[in-house]
Amino acid sequence: MIVAPAPVETRPEVTIADVLAAQSRLDGTVVRTPVGQYPDVDRAAGTAVVVKHENAQRTGAFKARGASNLLLSMSDADRARGVVAYSTGNHAQGVAYAARLTGTACTIVMPDDPNPVKLRAVLDQGADVLLHGATFDDARAQATALAEASGARLVGAANEPDIIAGVGTLYLELFQQAPGLDVLVVPVGGGSGASAAGLVAAAVAPGTEVIGVQSAASPAAYDSWHAGALLERPNTTRAEGLAVGCGFAVTQALMGRHLADFVLVTDEQITAAQRLYLTGAHTVAEGAGAAALAAVLADPERFAGRRVGVVCTGGNASADELRRALARADAPTPD
Repeated sequence: MIVAPAPVETRPEVTIADVLAAQSRLDGTVVRTPVGQYPDVDRAAGTAVVVKHENAQRTGAFKARGASNLLLSMSDADRARGVVAYSTGNHAQGVAYAARLTGTACTIVMPDDPNPVKLRAVLDQGADVLLHGATFDDARAQATALAEASGARLVGAANEPDIIAGVGTLYLELFQQAPGLDVLVVPVGGGSGASAAGLVAAAVAPGTEVIGVQSAASPAAYDSWHAGALLERPNTTRAEGLAVGCGFAVTQALMGRHLADFVLVTDEQITAAQRLYLTGAHTVAEGAGAAALAAVLADPERFAGRRVGVVCTGGNASADELRRALARADAPTPD
């Protein structure tokens, strides 16, 4: 049985000051990624859509920001113990990148049969990889046991204030690059991105509505947010970055405070958004990276006439993902 993590011990709350400190700490370590606007995307959405390209980030995803901020914030003594992380891929790459940057021994636990693009990238960063279990939650249990046995620092993807602060730097950039957004749509797996987005928006763009989006095939964060409690749910989405089976205390608390709404999309809608990124923006988005755009495309009346920000959170798509998206593009249009 999947068990939702217990609430973590009380820690100082993540604030905009933490995000600003992370921005200074990460200067030169991560990329200030570009934003873009594309006529084909605007036409398909029926409104103006600004895309923040975190698929151009170190490791190909936003996770490098949070992991780097956490490891750079650790003491030399703590880094000497090494780190253990669990992930379906992008968090793994982020932690492996940060570990290599700081000279920290690193072990990553990934589910069996991982995305080969992400597995290869983790190994290329020099991390040790252990494959265990069928899901993110199986990998999490194994990583927790490994960290307890070895004394290494367990680096989760969600219940980590330093990770949330690091991720917040991308939203500081976005609001500087594209001021005046009416709404910002953010994909949710564990929730570090949406937590950071809501926190930063409240501080620097309080007029911007922040909406979370998750796959209906893995709705744990969505259901936890709507219920106001940490819940477990089936975890079957093919969008790896959204494939989480439980809610997390730290991110749910922040999302509960700052998100205006939380919606679901189907995996097929995500694939259609990946296709639009490929054909309309000439950019590669993995499933999680296309989820925000999928939510905009799925509800055009809600977003009509509004300036919408979406983050393409990652571009580490497998060959199978790209073939699936292109197959949809080649399918005949019904009369």
